Amino acid sequence: MNSPDHVSVGIVSAGMYLPERVLTATDIAEQSGLPEWVVREKLGINQKRMAGPGDHPNQMAIWAAQDCLSKCDIPPEEIDVVLCTTEEWKEYINWTAGIDLAYEIGATQAWGMDLHMRCCTTISALKIAEDMMIADPDINTVLIGGGYRVGDLVNLKNDRITFAFNIGAGAGALLLRKNWPRNHLLGTHLITDGSMSKHVVVPASGTIQFPTDEAVAKGLFYLDLVEPEAMKSRLNAVSIDNWMHCIDQALRKSGYTWADLDFLNMVLIKPSAYREMLQRLGLTEEQGVYNADYGHLGEQDSIINIIEGVRQGRLKDGDLMIIVAAGIGYVWGATCVKWGPCETEQQL
Repeated sequence: MNSPDHVSVGIVSAGMYLPERVLTATDIAEQSGLPEWVVREKLGINQKRMAGPGDHPNQMAIWAAQDCLSKCDIPPEEIDVVLCTTEEWKEYINWTAGIDLAYEIGATQAWGMDLHMRCCTTISALKIAEDMMIADPDINTVLIGGGYRVGDLVNLKNDRITFAFNIGAGAGALLLRKNWPRNHLLGTHLITDGSMSKHVVVPASGTIQFPTDEAVAKGLFYLDLVEPEAMKSRLNAVSIDNWMHCIDQALRKSGYTWADLDFLNMVLIKPSAYREMLQRLGLTEEQGVYNADYGHLGEQDSIINIIEGVRQGRLKDGDLMIIVAAGIGYVWGATCVKWGPCETEQQL
């Protein structure tokens, strides 16, 4: 039983937005030169969503947030903080997208800020939101939301970045509430390895090398793996173990063990790695979702997996969900969520 002064944080609702444009495995095979079976079976891509002319990153975040709010009775005026996870590749450079997101959804009492930890940002945002609500009695409702169209920066002719061929476009949003009686956030653990911080970059995109017309014409305004051997040797050696460590620590902080896990919410990775994660956790394919028809939407995968898990009947009341992600840089993270009704001492 929770103590009288215990503060819990629960997920009220989740929303998403997906562009209509689709790039199929056949399209990717034709553009990349890979066999279609490799695209489907090795890379795990049946198709992915790509942005249309009006699908700008923060605009997609607005649509996802509106979808999220439409699923509950909490008005936007009650949101205290907007944590915006819209990626750096967005409408404008040096622009705080979170302020725009709050304004456009009618969160007139909220202040907003941008967070970035690449594909691990939703996990860090959940931790920050939970910690803020526990620490500050005036913060009771937080919206996490962001848009993603990094698929623009993927050159399918570059065989150094086949791991990024699944990257597409879309958006997600979560509404969190202090002492909400369902879907409680529990423990989180994050670790980083800065030795890989410059291995995957867009070479001509900042102050080191401006994205001049010449640089863009040379293909330097695309994601590239600039230190392939160093990345391959280091990442392969530590990635799975780092995920396992984050999961272990998140469970410990939550008061649970590996045997208690019911649902894997995993950022989109290649099928073989996903199956290995399930096997290590002692879970079946029915205890997770693999979105081979949406593509990799960065940190928004963590939100879309919740929506799809519920829709497909795989994430059920009473389940202990582990959200697992990683982001280039490199960062790994995991957070536990007890899905469904939870004990709580007070309501707002």
